[in-house]
Amino acid sequence: MAIKVLLDTDIGTDIDDAICLTYLLANPNCDLLGITTVTGEPDKRAMLASSLCILAGKDIPIYPGTAEPLFIEQQQKIAQQAKSLEKWKHKKDFPKGQAIEFMRRTIRENPNQVVLLTIGPLTNVGLLFKVDEEIPSLLKGLVMMCGYFEHKIEGWNKLEWNAKGDFHSSNIVYYANVKMHRSIGIDVTSQVTMDSKKFKEKFSAEIFKPLQDYAQHWYDYSHTVTFHDPLAAATIFNDKICGFESGNVSIELNDSENNGLTKWEKKQNGKHKIATTVNKEEFCNEYFSVF
Repeated sequence: MAIKVLLDTDIGTDIDDAICLTYLLANPNCDLLGITTVTGEPDKRAMLASSLCILAGKDIPIYPGTAEPLFIEQQQKIAQQAKSLEKWKHKKDFPKGQAIEFMRRTIRENPNQVVLLTIGPLTNVGLLFKVDEEIPSLLKGLVMMCGYFEHKIEGWNKLEWNAKGDFHSSNIVYYANVKMHRSIGIDVTSQVTMDSKKFKEKFSAEIFKPLQDYAQHWYDYSHTVTFHDPLAAATIFNDKICGFESGNVSIELNDSENNGLTKWEKKQNGKHKIATTVNKEEFCNEYFSVF
């Protein structure tokens, strides 16, 4: 039986969100119940998501979510990839102000069946968990591309974007009690990369054409594609991709230079699991097996 998934995404900045959604739409083991968008220009992010759904022949409910963090200033104000939307058929009108209620209703209608996959800052999820505090206990699982748990990796800021982008919401989410709460941090996801030339070669099929267009705007920042979000998604369907350890995660809230830092304490009966290892070949095999 296919796994029911709700996706919360900031698609439109880094190309990995679009790579992730393309995988979920093609995966026969994924019953994608809906998509919510978060951070600056959530309507344009919803349009980007709809373009991928239309190309995949899927009619998935899409709800623009919260544009601003709970208390701090938004640092991700625009969806750069929307510059290429005119090339692809997409919806332009979406339900307004209903994302949190959609998530709440969908989870309540499918108790203990939904995996909530978060691949952006956690404003929508933080609001959801506060609006209806029973929701965390009604999830089958919470899988997040979030955090940085091994502070020895060179070249990566210890403040991971999804954790720090709305760190008050991150604190709410990590404080909640969920049956299965997994974080795949940037210290693990950063090990799975592809340069832009190889990405163009490997992702040349028709279904990937929008990714190539949207990726052009990511190349303004980097010519390396890192599979942060698709790696997190793939772990839902393939247990061989990542190894996990149990413990407790807390969020730094009182240090102006480190607010949003994910602090990790290994503990056998902890309520969180973090990814500690990744099998890159297994991930690639899993990703391309659905196309």
